[in-house]
Amino acid sequence: MSLGWVPRDNKVKNHDLFGSQHWGKFEDAPCVVYEKKPLIDDKGNIVEGLYSAWIWLNNPNQYNSYTTEMVKGVISGFGAASGDRSVVAVVFTAVGDKAFCTGGNTKEYSEYYSKRPNEYGEYMDLFNGMVDAILNCKKPTICRVNGMRVAGGQEIGMANDLTITSDLAIFGQAGPKHGSAPDGGSSDFLPWFLSMEDAMYNCVSCEMWSAYKMKRLGLVTKVVPVLKKDGKFVRNPLVYTDEFIKDGEIVYGDNKSGDEAKKAKELISQCEIDLSLLDLEVNKLIWKFANLFPGCLIKSIDGIRAKKKFFWDQMKLPNRHWLAANMMGEAYLGFGAFNTKKITGQDTIDFIEYRKLIAQAADMNDEAFARVFAKPKQ
Repeated sequence: MSLGWVPRDNKVKNHDLFGSQHWGKFEDAPCVVYEKKPLIDDKGNIVEGLYSAWIWLNNPNQYNSYTTEMVKGVISGFGAASGDRSVVAVVFTAVGDKAFCTGGNTKEYSEYYSKRPNEYGEYMDLFNGMVDAILNCKKPTICRVNGMRVAGGQEIGMANDLTITSDLAIFGQAGPKHGSAPDGGSSDFLPWFLSMEDAMYNCVSCEMWSAYKMKRLGLVTKVVPVLKKDGKFVRNPLVYTDEFIKDGEIVYGDNKSGDEAKKAKELISQCEIDLSLLDLEVNKLIWKFANLFPGCLIKSIDGIRAKKKFFWDQMKLPNRHWLAANMMGEAYLGFGAFNTKKITGQDTIDFIEYRKLIAQAADMNDEAFARVFAKPKQ
């Protein structure tokens, strides 16, 4: 005999795997801050009982580069937001207006992980867990780009579903210039975003692209002005923000040079930075999500994510092993050079001398390494 219903235990279960031990406060640095903000409707009113979860990288003095403990904080944050019934969407962002993230903390890389390949392999397990936490989050994820999104910062940024960015932000990879490869996601994600040719160039050139170029190529959702002069917003004057042809090429999104760049810098010096439009666009997107069936929404999102995850899952472990082994050689040189740039005035090794050593089949020992490091400034 069917009762037609069964009694319910109304005590809500806690499915969290992580606590809050890896989160800090804004006055701490470096750390990750987890914050729940009330949902804002399209009239600017607070909606009681519903929230967005904001995960803040808080290391502005080092351009929000992530330390080992911060990686744990990001994993914990996305895990918490994913399982929180009251959270509509997750915003991944950072403190300040200079940088979203410039990747892993090169000081920590150079002073702890260099020449410790097993330790770096353990760290890469955490890094892979951070990307997995973003890609597996059961809420829409938005990267709010408040400044530079470079190297590993670009990779964890692209793991998010959508990007709303300041138009002062720059984007790009740095691995081949500083002793690594963009194997934290970029070499997996970029061929989905771009043509194979553009993906290749972005990965290996170490060239920084403007927010407008990123928009032109379909790598971000929306670009928002943040410079304000006399109470009015001004688009980034260092970049061509109108689509037109110059010398036979589309220059929309390209950087200006010469006298144009000089005038642009003068204008910037007269402006203040105001991120209010950036936050407004982020909240608009969250409100859009709030007015969709949550189950249908996340199924749709996971259907798109699956394409990114496919290649990420294929390569994340082989890349982990290579990146660990590389800490004995080029990563040691690259991160060491970057970490000592205040002493030497240079953030890279002597690449030509290094290539000459390779051409001579030289032993890559400490003596060889000393030949390619820049000398201290007099």
